[in-house]
Amino acid sequence: MTRVLIVEDDDVIREATQLALERAGFEVSTAADGLAGLDRFRARPPDVALLDVMLPGLNGVSLCRRIREESRTPVLMVSARDDAVDVVLGLEAGADDYVTKPFDTSVLIARIEAVLRRSGWSGPEEDALVRFGDVEIDRSGLEVRRAGRPVDLTPTELRLLLRFADSPGTVLSRDTLLASVWDYAWGGDTRVVDVHVQRLRVKIGQDRLQTVRGFGYKLRAEP
Repeated sequence: MTRVLIVEDDDVIREATQLALERAGFEVSTAADGLAGLDRFRARPPDVALLDVMLPGLNGVSLCRRIREESRTPVLMVSARDDAVDVVLGLEAGADDYVTKPFDTSVLIARIEAVLRRSGWSGPEEDALVRFGDVEIDRSGLEVRRAGRPVDLTPTELRLLLRFADSPGTVLSRDTLLASVWDYAWGGDTRVVDVHVQRLRVKIGQDRLQTVRGFGYKLRAEP
């Protein structure tokens, strides 16, 4: 049974979300503040964490950073506002995705299932080891090295890099990346793509992923 940790200070939202997820077959644990959420996470790591942005004690963004320091568990941020600052801060802290309150529970469940699929994605077996300049990608082992040193990527960052590696030199639109990496058949907010590309650039080299203005991004295949 998939375990979900919900960290939400609003009692009504927390309990309603817990009930909806349990009805959908998830095992759910909850916490009402950030510090308690961190304790719950460490005591029994979940398969996915759902964190409200505005939390007492330790806010959701700081909690996400703490989780990311010690785990690659998928994280979804929840914001009461569709605010670009909240969204970007959460994604830059290492979150894999976000949802905006109020949300439809069917959409939330779809997002959870999508992020779980991404975290377990293993990539194709052919051409298991590929190199782009000083970046080496081991598809079968799901490891990335730069200049011989391991690069620590979140599951979503890894899946994004593997998607680029499938089509080196090809411009991939944000919508294409949303569909293939985030599994958004219905579309989604392209900010999640932009922030993850920026995070990936920091880790594998700023010039490795090129922006093609008005179209999207591509992976430079040449040295």
